[in-house]
Amino acid sequence: MTVRINPSILTADFANLEAEVGRIAGADALHVDVMDNHFVPNLTFGPTMVGRLQQVSPIPLDVHLMITEVDRWAPGYAELGAFSVTFHAEASVDPAALARRLRAIGARAGLAVKPGTDIEPYLELLPEFDQLLVMTVEPGFGGQSFMGEMLPKIRQVRAAADAAALALWVQVDGGIALDTIGLAAGAGADTFVAGSAVYQAEDPVAAIAALRARATEHPHTSV
Repeated sequence: MTVRINPSILTADFANLEAEVGRIAGADALHVDVMDNHFVPNLTFGPTMVGRLQQVSPIPLDVHLMITEVDRWAPGYAELGAFSVTFHAEASVDPAALARRLRAIGARAGLAVKPGTDIEPYLELLPEFDQLLVMTVEPGFGGQSFMGEMLPKIRQVRAAADAAALALWVQVDGGIALDTIGLAAGAGADTFVAGSAVYQAEDPVAAIAALRARATEHPHTSV
């Protein structure tokens, strides 16, 4: 299993973002949380900031849109050059159509689901996506505790992807740290968003390496 560690800029120092990106050498991508204070009760930043990060980041941008009217706004983030654009199923009128637009522009298309959202209706859409993000906290704020009750949902997504022979990345976001990443990896996740566990560590590079090693030690096995 290829393990990907995507540190979240949400827990970085916003006054020194270019320097903060430079602190995470060894990461696979920079996870950028875009929040509009409507879809989630928090406000971060929008296209202007993401475009600037795209210009200065030495690693690809993994953009996570927690916004309303995502069918209207998501393509613009792909046009900025983001490697991956993930939007919420709960905010899209036609997730499959939006995924096709993102892919046509040149970005990987990701679908995210909140903890309370049933994944079953979206399993048939998995071929339209490059990534499925299972939120392991309620979206909106960093520093929350991992919701272990989301592990069956991760297993369900992985099983459906394997059954259809899809090269789908299964991402988890929320409460990912050394004591939880193995659980998520064992359930079938391969792409991990880590905020506090990386940016609040004394040595972010060492923290990324430790997270990667821990996930690798707990590979998913089909039941």
